[in-house]
Amino acid sequence: MNSYPPGDIEIIGPDGVPIGVVRPQHPRQQRTGFHLLLFVLTLITTTVVGGLMFARIPPEQEITSFWELLRHPALIRDGLTFSIPLLAILLAHEMGHYLTCRRYGLNATLPFFIPFPLGIGTLGAFIRIRSRLGSKQELFDVGAAGPLAGFAVTLPLLLYGVSQIEPFAAAPASGALVFGEPLLFKLSLSMFHSNLPEGMGLLMHPTAGAAWFGLLVTALNLLPFGQLDGGHITYAMFGAGQRRAAWPLLAILFLLGFRWWGWWIWVVVALVMGVRHPWMPDEDVPLDRGRMRLGWLCLAIFALSITPQPLRFIP
Repeated sequence: MNSYPPGDIEIIGPDGVPIGVVRPQHPRQQRTGFHLLLFVLTLITTTVVGGLMFARIPPEQEITSFWELLRHPALIRDGLTFSIPLLAILLAHEMGHYLTCRRYGLNATLPFFIPFPLGIGTLGAFIRIRSRLGSKQELFDVGAAGPLAGFAVTLPLLLYGVSQIEPFAAAPASGALVFGEPLLFKLSLSMFHSNLPEGMGLLMHPTAGAAWFGLLVTALNLLPFGQLDGGHITYAMFGAGQRRAAWPLLAILFLLGFRWWGWWIWVVVALVMGVRHPWMPDEDVPLDRGRMRLGWLCLAIFALSITPQPLRFIP
């Protein structure tokens, strides 16, 4: 009898003769400190950028310099009111993926957060899955867990944030960042601000802004292409149907770029990552009914979260 290292599995042929051995990839040691450092840096950048976007400074307090603005208590207060909910959404999304990988025994890293001093203060977060997914069931569960977990955190934050939005007397004539309204955002506004007087506008609350970006991140991840969560989900649900529909759907996304140039960035992302999902041996094996229902729920979340023109700036 051959002796193999612990964890190795000897494969025995039909006639009882050993024909090989499987040596599973042993998990690498997690660099917890590095992940924590990236998270703290992202908390700083999202707090500063969020404060610059959403700080509610009384008009009578004149700000004479950018450095004075950075030191203003309202910037830190409203920055944290934006950054903490936003990072909670991103963390829930990635931990949904990570914990599902752990449940299946897949080798996956903790989330990497990406600090960035522009935009919303971050380029998002991701995990690396080093193991090969063995079936469409695993593919679906890992792909769907992130958007479902992120949405579960986004929804209460959205309702709270929208309830805190304040009306103001007149929209500014210039220098305004106008947020597009996904269907779920419109429904939330109708719950709390249905009787807005004519000529009044709504000033975005920092938590509502974080939830709005959470909806946008969810919609982007659910785009039905290649290695995005939406690509995993739709391939697991429809098999070869995803591969046939991928290029026509990418053409639609390209046309949407004439409404918002940001869609062209995601066209490039889809082209780099692969428009059609890679083939899997059980492509034609249907998912069970429960997973199909969760898949349709993910597609409904995508429809509720996406908007053709997420952002526009009045110069």
